[in-house]
Amino acid sequence: MEHYVTVFDSLFLPQGLALHMSMERHAGSYMLWMLCVDDAVYDLLQRLELPRVRLLLLSELEVAELKSVKPTRTIGEYCWTLTPFALRFVFEADVTALRVTYLDADLWFRRNPAPIFRDFDSSRRHVLITDHAYAPEYDQSDTSGQYCVQFMTFTREGGEPVRKWWQDRCIEWCYARYEDGKFGDQKYLDDWPDRFPEQVHVLSDTELILAPWNATRFPFGRAICWHFHGLRIEIGPSNKEYGVYCGNYPLPAPAIRYVYKEYLKALQMAITAIKDSGGDIMAQRKGTLRSKLKLFLQGYRGQWWRTAVGIYLRLP
Repeated sequence: MEHYVTVFDSLFLPQGLALHMSMERHAGSYMLWMLCVDDAVYDLLQRLELPRVRLLLLSELEVAELKSVKPTRTIGEYCWTLTPFALRFVFEADVTALRVTYLDADLWFRRNPAPIFRDFDSSRRHVLITDHAYAPEYDQSDTSGQYCVQFMTFTREGGEPVRKWWQDRCIEWCYARYEDGKFGDQKYLDDWPDRFPEQVHVLSDTELILAPWNATRFPFGRAICWHFHGLRIEIGPSNKEYGVYCGNYPLPAPAIRYVYKEYLKALQMAITAIKDSGGDIMAQRKGTLRSKLKLFLQGYRGQWWRTAVGIYLRLP
C-alpha cells in the first residue's frame, strides 16, 4: 500500500475531493491522509466518510515551532511551512507506513502511478522529487526553483535526514517571495541532488507529471498526474453559477478538452458533495464583473473563453 498526504483548508476542499476521486479510479492500493488546516474542513470530511482516507487535524498536531511562526505568515505561506511536517505526522500516526508521498491538493491522477514508483525503486534512493520541466518560454527556475513541491516521496528511515533538514529550513524562512535564493518551501530543493546525492532521486521521465507551465512543451497523453496550478473557482452573481479561472499560461486546445474539462466534472461532483453535506462553497478568486457576467450568460456546457489575463471555463 502506498501512503499519501495532502494539505488543505476549507477553501480548497473541492480540489481535495477531486484528488481523492481520481485516486479511487487510478491509485490502486493506497491510503490518503488529509491534513486539515481548519476544524471546519475536518468536520465536513468526517461527515463525508471518504473511503481510504484518514484525517489529521492540524489544531491537535501543531507543535511549538509551528505555532511560533504561524503569526508571521499568510495562510498560503503557513501551508507551505506545513509540507515537511505533514510527512512527519503520517510517519508518527502509522508505524506501518514505510514511505509517504506528499501530493499538492490540486494534483489529479489520470492513470496508475506505478511507473513513477518503479522509477523511484530502481534508483534505490530514499527521496523522490520532480523537475518543473518548464517550457523554455516560461522558465522560472531562477526564482521559483528547478524542482516542484507537488509529488514528493520520502522513506521513513533513509529519507528522514532530508525531510528534517527541509523542515528546519521552512521554520526559519518560508514566504511567498523570492529572497536571497529562497522562495517558499520550494527553492530549498534546488541543490538536493548535490547536497544529498545518496538520498535524492529526480524522476527520470518529466512527462509523467505535467502542469500548465509545460502544457505547450509536452503533449498531455503520457501524463499520469496533472497539476492544476493557478486554477481557481469563481462564483457567479446569483451564487448558483460556478466557473474556473485556469491561470495565465496558454493551454493547447487538446489539453482543455481532454484534461481540464474532465477535471471540471470532478470539481462539479465535489461541489455537489460539499453542498449535500451542509458545507459552503467559497470563491477562490474574486471574479471581475466581466467574468461574473460571462458565467451568468453562458448557456451550454463546457463553453470556454480566453481573456487578456487567462482562460475561463464554466463548470458543467
